[in-house]
Amino acid sequence: MLPALPKLISSFVPDNPVFAAQLVGIFAASWGLMQLCGSPFLGALSDRYGRRPIMLISNTGLAVDYLLMAVAPSLWLLFVGRLVSGFTASTFATAFAYVTDVTPPEQRAAAYGRIGAIFGLGFIIGPAIGGVLAEFGPRVPFILAASLALANTVYGFIVLPESLALDKRMAFQVARANPFASLRLLRRTPRLAGLALVNLLDALALVSITTTFVLYTTAKFQWSETTIGLTFAAIGFAIAIVQGGLTGPVVAILGERRTLLTGLMLGTIGFTMYGFAPSSEWIWAAIPILAMWGLADSPNQSLMTREVNENEYGQLQGALAGLAALAETIGPLIFSQIYAYAIGTGATWLPSGAPFLLAAALHVTAIIIAIGCLRARSPQP
Repeated sequence: MLPALPKLISSFVPDNPVFAAQLVGIFAASWGLMQLCGSPFLGALSDRYGRRPIMLISNTGLAVDYLLMAVAPSLWLLFVGRLVSGFTASTFATAFAYVTDVTPPEQRAAAYGRIGAIFGLGFIIGPAIGGVLAEFGPRVPFILAASLALANTVYGFIVLPESLALDKRMAFQVARANPFASLRLLRRTPRLAGLALVNLLDALALVSITTTFVLYTTAKFQWSETTIGLTFAAIGFAIAIVQGGLTGPVVAILGERRTLLTGLMLGTIGFTMYGFAPSSEWIWAAIPILAMWGLADSPNQSLMTREVNENEYGQLQGALAGLAALAETIGPLIFSQIYAYAIGTGATWLPSGAPFLLAAALHVTAIIIAIGCLRARSPQP
């Protein structure tokens, strides 16, 4: 759906690219807001009832969302579909909690990297297929996406065992399901708070791609849906190599702290290249550099799990998903408005790649914070 969604939204306002960019931001922000509300709720439920049922519910919600988007005749129905998926689509966070349940602490960074690699493989196949299918209409990819999500639900129902033992489950508490109350866990120690802020800035930087990349490359380089889809596939391939093949060995050589900082530094370089790219070749050349940014996520999450108790892993992942949702709520509004202003009249001083330059600045800030918080000593939880 990545190559198709912005163009599907734009098709309702074909003569107003500035307003289309703002709409893309609003749609993305509403999805993030629903994630902000839904992720801690589902995270707390997974600590009480297990990971398996939450993952199955999430996949079902995605199937409903994609089906609605495949047939929606108006913007408001399209909007409803995004709200549905925003509340239920927390499979990624729940998968991390699942892996945390079954993986020793010293192996978690590599295990998280493998989960990221699986995501990267989906990023290779999905956008490539979606880009080709979008040539036949912007709604066509959503039909296949709905079918795949439903098939995933059936597959999970048959093969997925539960990972959370009964003796490690916690009673469900409404306070823990509060999207803002769940974030209190992240303030437990100075190091956890600092790493959580790094995670938030990192998530904000990612939103610059999901919000403006399609609009940016279409307007500046006249890319087709196929080109965009294949480029996303290349990004996914690079992510799979980094997170699946490089994260474990690099952590073994550099340690979790240096690996985190290295990933953030390389992400800064990649985003800067995106922001100033004079041609398509610059975008493609930046892909392997930006993909090395993927080194940062797994060690960051592994370091954070050391700051909480075993029976709080689901709550931690719910809180981190809440941070990601917060980024996906405010980030699209920020990046889409910056892009809309950059392509609007009277903004010749601001390049259209300004959203990516802001992402680079966020990474520089994250590096400074990470250096500071990693020096802090934290008591055992």
